[in-house]
Amino acid sequence: MATLLICDDEKNIRRSLRLILSEDHEVLEAGSAEEAFGVLEHEPVDLLILDVRLPGMSGVEALPTVRKKWPLCQVLMISGDASLQEAVEATRLGAYDFFEKPLDRARILITVRNCLERAALQQQLEGFAETEEEIVGSAPAIQEVKSMIAKVAPTSGRVLITGESGTGKELIARAIHRQSKRRDHAFVKVNCAAIPAELIESELFGHERGAFTGATARKKGRFELADGGTLFLDEIGDMPAGAQAKVLRALQSGEVLRVGGERSSTVDVRVIAATNKDLKAEVAEGRFREDLYFRLNVVPIHAPPLRERTEDIALLVESFLARLGQEHGVREPTLEADALPLFQRYPWPGNVRELRNMLERLIILAGGSIRTEDLPPELRGGATIPTASPGETSLAAYRGLSLRELREAIERDFIRETLEACSWNVTRAAEQLGVERTNLHKKIKHHGIERGG
Repeated sequence: MATLLICDDEKNIRRSLRLILSEDHEVLEAGSAEEAFGVLEHEPVDLLILDVRLPGMSGVEALPTVRKKWPLCQVLMISGDASLQEAVEATRLGAYDFFEKPLDRARILITVRNCLERAALQQQLEGFAETEEEIVGSAPAIQEVKSMIAKVAPTSGRVLITGESGTGKELIARAIHRQSKRRDHAFVKVNCAAIPAELIESELFGHERGAFTGATARKKGRFELADGGTLFLDEIGDMPAGAQAKVLRALQSGEVLRVGGERSSTVDVRVIAATNKDLKAEVAEGRFREDLYFRLNVVPIHAPPLRERTEDIALLVESFLARLGQEHGVREPTLEADALPLFQRYPWPGNVRELRNMLERLIILAGGSIRTEDLPPELRGGATIPTASPGETSLAAYRGLSLRELREAIERDFIRETLEACSWNVTRAAEQLGVERTNLHKKIKHHGIERGG
């Protein structure tokens, strides 16, 4: 449900718009531009409906401030006959559109709907641009990945990306989209593990108003939002069986049906899926549909773990230092030469994501010059985590740590392993660990444990 702010000095206009729009949206009101600014400061507003003529600061005068301070807030203008030219000027200054008095219900509903849908797609494209990163590395394993991307990107073939958490599976998916013919359309991501089972069908396929309790407005699903572009199904191995069946039908027919709907619609979507699970094993255990697996696994790409391309660590460190330094306002951060071998010796169980997070933490805490003594105990002590037997650790891995550091390291690793074993179901992991769910969330945050893409 979108949040709308109506800014008009006429109470009757505000009341009429509220009656038209409140059925599908949350509606706020303001009688002046100054009052609207106050609301925008404290409320996340998706769309501002702004009268051209207002007492004090006019709507046209207020528009540049709105576009500068709240760029994600869309703006529609209201104009009377005398202010039509000003409304046209406002669209030139960044307003999406305008409608005239007297108000026409159908025109208002269509204009608001189009504006919000355009904003949703624009945010998807902007999100893609913000996270656009090159795949860094020259190791044979990563060169093979780049070669596969170059071959598959120009085609319409579906891709299944496999690999451990933190190896950059989403980065690979975005690179495929960026090099494809669909690059000017939306890249829509769905984290199948993060959406409750009872909501995932609504997220993927949308729903009609009244389809279930809480469905107060019609909603487009991710398949429809990705029409013409790419749909990235992350953590596909965690998708519930019911949703798997519907995704299979959508891939077979190119049609989607909203929850509670009666008429299907056709979409043109390229699907890229990713997982850190062994889908063949999941199929054998009956947890994943074999027919869906073969539909998705047209072109497989494996994202290698960082421990298999240690020659890339120096390049990754250099790249992350430059990017993170700019992000945090630290000019040209550097890593002491003696520290780099410690980075190269550490096995990075969290892969590239762990490397990036550690460097970000070091830049924030140590500033522009990162010394060996600034490194965390697991790097300075030469701690290693065995990789041959997942789920098992050895005290020898923590040699050189103080007792306090040992407790911290063991707790961190044990929590991470438990989360992985529970497929990152925090409630189930908390039960296994014998702690409250909220307490586990605090520990995850304290140790900087993150689920990789």
